[in-house]
Amino acid sequence: MKRIPRKSRRLAAASTAAMILAIGWGAPATADDAEAKSMLKAMSDYMAGESSISFGYDTNFEVVTKDHQKLLFASSGMVDLSRPDRIRATRSGGFANVEMIFDGKTLTLLGKNANLYTQAEVPGTLDHLVDELRDKFHRPVPGADLLMSNVYEELMRDVTDVKDLGSGVIGGTECDHLAFRTKEVDWQIWIAQGEHPYPCRYVITSKKVDQGPQYSVQIRDWKTGSDVAADDFGFKNGTNAKKVDAKELTDTDELPTQFSPVGTK
Repeated sequence: MKRIPRKSRRLAAASTAAMILAIGWGAPATADDAEAKSMLKAMSDYMAGESSISFGYDTNFEVVTKDHQKLLFASSGMVDLSRPDRIRATRSGGFANVEMIFDGKTLTLLGKNANLYTQAEVPGTLDHLVDELRDKFHRPVPGADLLMSNVYEELMRDVTDVKDLGSGVIGGTECDHLAFRTKEVDWQIWIAQGEHPYPCRYVITSKKVDQGPQYSVQIRDWKTGSDVAADDFGFKNGTNAKKVDAKELTDTDELPTQFSPVGTK
């Protein structure tokens, strides 16, 4: 029997998997859309009802280069928040090691590698902060919809299709797996089953970019209430970091400043 080269075996396996998925999803979904929406709403209500939340996360950010190569950038961090108006978030990746602190009035962004920080007055709630970061400062926070007080309304905006894909296991936690479609993106979410329906994984697929790159965030070490360590959410300049204008604080994103993926300016 002729031996199949290893590369060919990998390609054949991938093609077979893709064919199985195509055949399997040829039939209409039997799950009740209303039930899937109900599970998402239960997650939203649970998260909005928790005044103190802490969790770790890992992200994967796919980009497509101009020569159509798909690359993946990974980072990890921690989030502590106190509703309605305080948050501390860290993120460490290959190009940045940053911390964001907001105490309800002042936003501080610290670049730990360069030991530089910048501040801006943004009084208001966490919802307002997320909007200001996106619209005014042009520093959108991927996955920030999950931090809003009205997660359900934010996620369901422009949704045209809903699927309940049954169960999945993320980090040892059994989850309900839901899939949604909009004109611009497809997105999936895995919600922990039981009394604490928090999001275990959130994946966004760009439909209008070559090869459909994805952004995913996986959540771990979920804590709420008294299990969350106390924090005054104040900026303490323990490293004698230099204060600079926001324009001088570079490489705080998940991509280096010189990287220009397809589909971005």
